[in-house]
Amino acid sequence: MNQLLCPGLYCPFPSQTNKYVDVLEEYSLEWVLRFNLLANESSYKRFYKSKFFFLAANAYPNCQLEELKIANDWLSWAFIWDDQCDLSNLGRQPDILKDFHKRFLEILNGAELISKDIPLAYALSDLRQRILKTGSQEWFHYFVDRYEGYFDGCVQEAVNRAQGITPDVDSYMLIRRSTLGGYVFLALMEFCNYLTIPDSLRNHEVMKELKLMAINILAWCNDIFSVHREMSTGDVHNLVLIIHQQQKLSLEEAIIATSEMHDQEVHRLEEFELSLPSFGEDLDVELAKYISGLHSWISANLNWYYHSGRYETIESLELNQ
Repeated sequence: MNQLLCPGLYCPFPSQTNKYVDVLEEYSLEWVLRFNLLANESSYKRFYKSKFFFLAANAYPNCQLEELKIANDWLSWAFIWDDQCDLSNLGRQPDILKDFHKRFLEILNGAELISKDIPLAYALSDLRQRILKTGSQEWFHYFVDRYEGYFDGCVQEAVNRAQGITPDVDSYMLIRRSTLGGYVFLALMEFCNYLTIPDSLRNHEVMKELKLMAINILAWCNDIFSVHREMSTGDVHNLVLIIHQQQKLSLEEAIIATSEMHDQEVHRLEEFELSLPSFGEDLDVELAKYISGLHSWISANLNWYYHSGRYETIESLELNQ
């Protein structure tokens, strides 16, 4: 990767790696192969080079092996589907995309599988069953709601592509916070780390602001490292490219501007954490664990880009239909 696209992004949070990382690496292809998710050998090779297991092991450094495998498989599912929404013709066909998402949500809500379901649907059903063995039904409903938001964002991006719309920065970020999948994987953090977050805390403005800042940081970091991929495919859904186009900056200047936004948001998160109110002893403990999980995700996300081969190619992970 060009050094221009590897700015020294600010990250004060220490990197931690789950003790089961080597086990997870050996396991990482097992689930994808079991459900025959990818179409050919080259897609499996690209999948392995992406090192999603490395992201999972660093984003969830303290969880146990079974929960870590579930997190790894959710990440694998999401990245495989993300390629279909971004790089395939499906990403320009919002109505067809809606049909897939409707079916995926039905399966997440307990619908029986049928013969015409694609392998990715069978894999989704497996994840649902595994997570409900230990996760509560109440939490899972919350998790599925986050997935619905992710699906809605993917459809809106498809509408933009189909209609040739380039969103402004504010409109883009509303969509990007959904399509990143950040809300999904921060919700999964509660499951992996055995957190007990009541609705009173989850819906508090403090918690909403923490999540918003963390997701901004994750999104802007991603856009910096993936900018050449979006440029090569003609996709406008990248903050660097929107700033480049709409503010009439060079690509280098747009990358620097995005990097500065990223770093300012990390500083803002640090400052915000110093002014948090107390919610009582028990909830303060849960909130502290949640914030530690946010830090893990931010550092894991940044470190993963330097180890992953995902953005070295514009080829998608091709689905087995």
